[in-house]
Amino acid sequence: MPASRPALCLLPRPSKVSSLGGRLTLDRDTAVRALPGSEPAADLLRSLVGRPAGLPLAPSPDGRIVLALHDRLGGLGEEGYGLTVAPQALQLRAAHLTGLLRGVQTIRQLLPPEALSGGAAGTGSWELPCVEITDVPDRPWRGAMLDVARRFQPIGFVRRYVDLMALHKLNVLHLHLTDDQGWRMPVDAYPRLISVGSRRARSQRGPTGPDGAHFDAVPHEGHYTKAELSGLVRYAAERGITVVPEIEMPGHVRAALAAYPELGNHPERQLDVWTRWGVCDTILGVHEGVFAFCRTVLDEVMDIFPSPYIHIGGEECPTTEWEDSPAARERAAALGLAGPAELHGWFMARIGAFLVERGRIPLGWVENGAELPPEFTVMTWRDSSHARAAARRGHQVIAAHHRATYLDYVQSGDPSEPVAQPGAPVPLHTVHGYEPAPRDWPEAERARVLGTQAQLWTEYARTPEEIEYLSFPRLCALADRSWSGGRGDWPGFVERLRHHTARLDALGVRYRALDAHSLTTTAGTTTATSASPPPT
Repeated sequence: MPASRPALCLLPRPSKVSSLGGRLTLDRDTAVRALPGSEPAADLLRSLVGRPAGLPLAPSPDGRIVLALHDRLGGLGEEGYGLTVAPQALQLRAAHLTGLLRGVQTIRQLLPPEALSGGAAGTGSWELPCVEITDVPDRPWRGAMLDVARRFQPIGFVRRYVDLMALHKLNVLHLHLTDDQGWRMPVDAYPRLISVGSRRARSQRGPTGPDGAHFDAVPHEGHYTKAELSGLVRYAAERGITVVPEIEMPGHVRAALAAYPELGNHPERQLDVWTRWGVCDTILGVHEGVFAFCRTVLDEVMDIFPSPYIHIGGEECPTTEWEDSPAARERAAALGLAGPAELHGWFMARIGAFLVERGRIPLGWVENGAELPPEFTVMTWRDSSHARAAARRGHQVIAAHHRATYLDYVQSGDPSEPVAQPGAPVPLHTVHGYEPAPRDWPEAERARVLGTQAQLWTEYARTPEEIEYLSFPRLCALADRSWSGGRGDWPGFVERLRHHTARLDALGVRYRALDAHSLTTTAGTTTATSASPPPT
């Protein structure tokens, strides 16, 4: 896309785009014709384009903007769309509603950036370049994980994050709701998960302990209501985004054990919600009361989240407590397991089977790609080779190598970068260059990789402003490459991103400015696989 046509500098890059010459003018008389089934896309167009641009975009059988679903466009898949902008009319077509929702975001980007902000709504008319676009994503899973367990974020900001994801055609918000440091979703059957588990006291040790461990030096609390979470699910769905909840087990559960000590391996012990960052060695017990708890919690989770996938964590689970527990050792022996450590796989299999019985797909983090039952879809993060190992075993895979997708690392080696997760930088070029399913893999293995997602853990990202700074423009890079797949083009991406920042400015996104540090390719060629990954 030539620099002389900034309006065609779309992000992510469409599969096929060509300029037709000329301009289409949208004004207050421009109406929308929504054919049957496309009405939700017309509503989104009015909300995201009409409202900030000051255009009514009223419904009309003679509207110059036509939105239509066609069965014969099945080759575009669930999310693909075709868009034609001519001097007198605009036509957006897809086989499925989700495709129309993706096309609405392209229409937003074709408008001048000022039309996104709502600050120039009195202009009265806006011009779009005349184009022909056919667009289909490379992979069906293009996500972003937001950790609201360690640092609670207001629901309004989470909705804003959804809006920014939708602009970039990302389609999965992975919401990390529980961890050692906080429990953020109410469960009617277990009210202390909120009254106790959502509140973290100030660490009495200061930000750093004598062993170099990091602690939270300020008190912290917060939780969502069920109505807020249900509203978020609807809001995201209107933008074509699925919200996947994560409820950690059997490790990363210190907040739950603070509320209900009887769920642990030492029921007589009263714990606090953890104020330390890292991996906690307190884990769930393996008695039947624990499974009753997990089933009840997940039933309430599934009532709120209709996502086909339910994430149950599973990673970073020290088994020391099981090895020291007579009850756990007895359980392992009764099951014929080699030792208490093998209770982890048994535990995950039981919970996974419960989710399958409920018609859901269990999702979990894996440490090596080979430790979860075959019915699990897995997220690989420790090493890039683990994605292929999981695919070879027949798993569906979301590849999320921490050295390319963890956005809580700093973006460059510039000493002015804010405090972030300890470790080498993950620069923009590395994120854009990440291939979750390299082209030299056998096709059968590549086909099992659903896609990728970015991760933003919040030990060091305290506020919405800090989260946006760490997310952007790196989330733009992940969105571009995950949509375009093997069509990755770093120089072309940089050119489009330079124009795209005007859109981010119009939306008030607090992103890291583009400079020599962010646009260099030197840092991006270093994968730094020896760096220790942060806890998940």
